[in-house]
Formats: sequence, C-alpha cells, structure tokens
Amino acid sequence: MSNTNEQKHHEEHGEHVLNFTIDGKEYSWNKEYITGTEIRKLAHIPEENDIWLVIKKPWEDELINNDSRVNLARPEIEHFISKEKHVDVEIIVNGRPVKWDKKQISFVEVITIAYGEYVDKPTMVYTVGYEDGPKENREGSMYKGTTVFVKNKMIFHATATDKS
Repeated sequence: MSNTNEQKHHEEHGEHVLNFTIDGKEYSWNKEYITGTEIRKLAHIPEENDIWLVIKKPWEDELINNDSRVNLARPEIEHFISKEKHVDVEIIVNGRPVKWDKKQISFVEVITIAYGEYVDKPTMVYTVGYEDGPKENREGSMYKGTTVFVKNKMIFHATATDKS
C-alpha cells in the first residue's frame, strides 16, 4: 500500500480502536464519535426502543437520540443500554378516560377496563370496536387473543352480553 493510500485509510478509519458496550455486549469503533443511529444499527436496536448512555451516580443517564453524537475517546469505557420507550397515554373506554402506560392493549384488557373483569364462559359474548388509533391500526374490531397499538385519546367501545 502506498503512503497516500495508507494515510487515507488512517484518516477514514482512525488508528485507535475504541471499545464500548451496548446492553452488556462489547463493541469496537475506530472513530472518536458515534451517533445514536450507528449504535442502533450495530446492536440491532428497534426504533421503538430508546438508547441511554449510562452515567455514574449521582448524575442521570443520558438519552441518546438518533442524531446525537457521543465522544468515545473520553476516559473510561462508555456503556449504552436500550429500553422500551415509556408510553403514557389516556385512552377512552366506553366514554371514560383511562390512563394507559403500554404501547399496546389486548382485547381482554379493554373488557376488564370496561366491566371490571373478563368473565370467560361460553354464554358471555364481548365485542370491542376502536377508532382514532395510530397508523398501525386506525379503526376496527378486536376479538379474544388480539392486541392493538394505542395512542393518546384513542376510543374503545366495549359491549358485553350474557346469553344464559
């Protein structure tokens, strides 16, 4: 390799390898900075998860967005963790606002919110319709065993009929 090619190689890839961890697994990087997008790609972290840089107490961990740049050349090794994004929405079940802290809700959970319990017997028939949902499921019906994604102010209509 000629000097110019070697020099170009070092400029692009750096001479030093910097180590860090993501969710406890060690990775190596040959640049001083890494972005949230690069961390996400390396560790196959889905978009629905947040990436955090672990900071020693008493300071708080730092949220790393996709366009955030983290300097890996600082003293000590950087540790990143991924966590499911916290969801805190208000859904409307049979006209009543309810706080919900998960990304999805199941058919049985909607019925339990609406009626206080889910009675599993052959004569009990439940229906659930929803509207104003997120892009994954804007409107539709649910049945036992299904879940849907939720968003703030999503509306659920639940009915119960005992045919005994």
